[in-house]
Amino acid sequence: MKIALVGIGAIARNQHVPAIAASPDWELAATVSRHGSVPGIPAYDDLGAMLQAHPDIRVVSLCVPPVPRYGYAAEALAAGRHVMLEKPPGATLSECVALEDMARAARVTLFATWHSREAGQVAAAKAWLAGKRLTRLRVTWREDVRRWHPGQEWIWEPGGLGVFDPGINALSIVTEIVAAPMHVTEAMLSVPQGRQTPIAASLRFHHPDGAEVAMEFDWRQDGDQIWTIEAETDAGTLTLLDGGARLTVVGAPAAGATGDALIGEYPRLYARMARLVATGAIDLDLAPLRHVADAFTLGRRETVEPFDF
Repeated sequence: MKIALVGIGAIARNQHVPAIAASPDWELAATVSRHGSVPGIPAYDDLGAMLQAHPDIRVVSLCVPPVPRYGYAAEALAAGRHVMLEKPPGATLSECVALEDMARAARVTLFATWHSREAGQVAAAKAWLAGKRLTRLRVTWREDVRRWHPGQEWIWEPGGLGVFDPGINALSIVTEIVAAPMHVTEAMLSVPQGRQTPIAASLRFHHPDGAEVAMEFDWRQDGDQIWTIEAETDAGTLTLLDGGARLTVVGAPAAGATGDALIGEYPRLYARMARLVATGAIDLDLAPLRHVADAFTLGRRETVEPFDF
């Protein structure tokens, strides 16, 4: 199927373009961006012009920042195209629900992607935790914003999410591997002076079975980056490391813990999108974004030292 890629920034160049090129399902047929392009691919700076010029392109993959994403998605859905959304699927829950209504009315596919759920050991972790009683869950997500988002000022503006841009990756894994529904009860948001979004956050959750659940996100990490989820259960302790690429289990067999981590998250996302389009299905899981919205609603703010790239 022919697909158009909208927003040619770092994530598009590093992940989406290679995944599409390696896929047997997709042909990159056009790009839309004000600042970037892909060699040899027709390039546009206006989505409407691309849609009009290419009625044969059935699918649009959106890699623009969260705030303008709704407008692009609505325009593509109105034109009868299937839409794939980079995470988070939108800047607000309400606009995501509105997009789902549009997709259903147009009878097209809408896919909210959570790339960290496709990390090599996430499925194995979910299978191991099934049926076990969770007693404690700790998430530590510490990375260097200058390394991963150099110069991207939009992340500090309303709707940019700040540290929740990576933190939502952890939330997407947790909501995939933990069956019981949880909700945020406390949050502390550390906001740099002169900025609108947090550079660090601490969350506490209610778990229906009484498990102690806490998460720490921080964008000020020097040295090694830390993406760890530790789940203590009545049958041992499972730890996901490197954002879900590695898994260890202490106190019990790690059945099913081998995986294909090197195949990559984005190729699996695009394979799933192909299946969704083939069946006309919609996949718009908003659980990770709902937790972020709750953190912003409940969170106490503290002002910390200014941040600059």
